[in-house]
Amino acid sequence: MVFSVPVTVRGYELDTQGHLNQAVYLQYSEHARWELLRAAGIQQNELVASGIGPVVLEVNIKYFRELRGGDEVDVTCEPGWSQGKVFQFKQQIIKKDGTVCAEIVLVGGVLDLKARKLVPDPAAALAAVATDPAALGL
Repeated sequence: MVFSVPVTVRGYELDTQGHLNQAVYLQYSEHARWELLRAAGIQQNELVASGIGPVVLEVNIKYFRELRGGDEVDVTCEPGWSQGKVFQFKQQIIKKDGTVCAEIVLVGGVLDLKARKLVPDPAAALAAVATDPAALGL
């Protein structure tokens, strides 16, 4: 299942060349992940109250096309669950005309906030606090 959230590139996010600053791609991808969690019925305060929190362990971005102020894009998020302590999210930033501007692959986990260690089954941990785990592909 692929989740998507629309974003419009804002002028203050541009670099001196007039295109979207490279670090903002990370912000867009994180925004989409939090919106996916919200769509699954998971709120940040509920995560903290339950003693867990998602963490980024690794991220890779491939830039294909520049984005400029006013461009409208969809930021996708496709969770991939596997055995073990980590999961992978594949994301794309796509212009409305279908042009893929960037691909992001993130490896993450769910941190036990008290023990400061990754939980053994992040999918189960998130499903337990979600009101709609199907939104996460669970």
